Amino acid sequence: MSGDRVLTGLERDDLEARLGYVFKDKQRLDRALTHASARIAKRGNYERLEFLGDRVLGLCIAELLFTTFREAAEGELSVRLNQLVSADTCADVADRMELYRFIRTGSDLKKVTGIRMKNVRADVVESLIAAIYLDGGLEAARSFVLRHWQARATNPVPVRRDAKTELQEWAHQTIGAAPIYRMMGRSGPDHAPEFTVMVEIAGHGSETGIARSKRAAEQEAAQKVLVREGIWADAPIEEDGQAQ
Repeated sequence: MSGDRVLTGLERDDLEARLGYVFKDKQRLDRALTHASARIAKRGNYERLEFLGDRVLGLCIAELLFTTFREAAEGELSVRLNQLVSADTCADVADRMELYRFIRTGSDLKKVTGIRMKNVRADVVESLIAAIYLDGGLEAARSFVLRHWQARATNPVPVRRDAKTELQEWAHQTIGAAPIYRMMGRSGPDHAPEFTVMVEIAGHGSETGIARSKRAAEQEAAQKVLVREGIWADAPIEEDGQAQ
């Protein structure tokens, strides 16, 4: 959506139906959808809401896992939590609700549905959770989270650990040393940076990851090694068919 206009009444009604929540303060909803690059962002963008929404989501998911997996150890709960609050999961929730139709960005961020914009879509989900929390309280936010995460959270199949942890354990077993991560560069504007990180394993070459945060780039690089070495069968696939 163009970054220079607010939602129409019909668009708000459509979005609220998708969210399952009707806002008392419509400006909160507008702010939750506004990227810092949008011209209208001078009225407020979603960055502060994203910060709060991340914590509210984490609390709701932690509570859900705690009550669902009563025999699970802290380690398993942590792995499940990390997977469920990840950018991949949040972006998938956004895509299933077609939130890209409502996100407002600047002209330099044209394709909200593209692979490089996954984090923007994930951020908007977190900002919407915060907006719902501020507008309707914790029960309203919890209801939204349960509607979109409960089926994922209650999956009894063992979950995959994060790539960096998996790679470190494999490297120690294989070569007796930890992987080495090197920051190769940072590019892009402040509101949409891209970090390039290389991971090296002695005797096993290197791989490079590119993402919006240094940590995410490290995870992507580690994942590529795990797939290449056959430790992981494959990598998550984005909507345009490219590996993450």
